[in-house]
Amino acid sequence: MFTIGDLSRRTGVKVPTIRYYEQMGLMSEPERSEGNQRRYGRAERDRLSFIKHARDLGLTIDSIRELLDLSAHPDRPCEQADRIAAEQLKAVRARIEKLRRLEHELERISTHCGSGQVKDCYVIRALANHDLCDGEH
Repeated sequence: MFTIGDLSRRTGVKVPTIRYYEQMGLMSEPERSEGNQRRYGRAERDRLSFIKHARDLGLTIDSIRELLDLSAHPDRPCEQADRIAAEQLKAVRARIEKLRRLEHELERISTHCGSGQVKDCYVIRALANHDLCDGEH
């Protein structure tokens, strides 16, 4: 059995986050010791590791809840899990594209500046006037 601190150290999930996941219903309320200390077993550690990995991949709480439900029914088809992963991949690719546009624009405005005085600074002017931008970002 693990205390909440042990569980935190073993999974890399902070104690307040573990409590949050319990409040959100992603983890069940743990057993308590005679001293009212939370006690977790291997199953809770594995579940928390699953949640952490899913969060590291950017999945939402709702998606994680759905995946946890699916994982509790191993005989079900995995179409829903595939759909969730595909939707997350699409969202990640959209964010990457947006970051590329941001990179391009920041590179463009930072290289336009002649490093003179602030009154002539292209970075300041571009931030103040979106029309000076190369495109949407």
